[in-house]
Amino acid sequence: MRVVIQRVREAAVDIAGKRVAEIGPGLMILVGVETGDTEEDARWLAAKTAALRIFDDEAGVMNRSVVEAGGALLAVSQFTLTASTRKGNRPSYYRAAGHELAVPLYERYCELLAEAAGRPVARGVFGADMQVTLINDGPVTIIIDSHLKE
Repeated sequence: MRVVIQRVREAAVDIAGKRVAEIGPGLMILVGVETGDTEEDARWLAAKTAALRIFDDEAGVMNRSVVEAGGALLAVSQFTLTASTRKGNRPSYYRAAGHELAVPLYERYCELLAEAAGRPVARGVFGADMQVTLINDGPVTIIIDSHLKE
């Protein structure tokens, strides 16, 4: 699994002109599920996301987690995070998990993140044509891959 985590001042998801999710200050998280991913990948990423110290402390140093900062959470499924651009200029998505694996793992990641953070996770709609808007704060953007565990 791969996630792109953005520290935001606000973020929202619209589908067909209708707002389906929005948050204030916190984390906007794009979630990509690959073939072969397991619940352990979701568990590791959820814990890492909740504990990631990318919010400023009183000294202005990024030393606080979203939990400590009291930030909100928004997760959006994003199969294009699995893209391979190795051959040519048209991305290949052969690593992307099918719905039968991707949907439950995305949902499980959101559940585990909510547990770890002690707050609900706002969500996009899996597989929908979503328009995502956000104001990146910093900007701060972190990419984490459960296969690399960096």
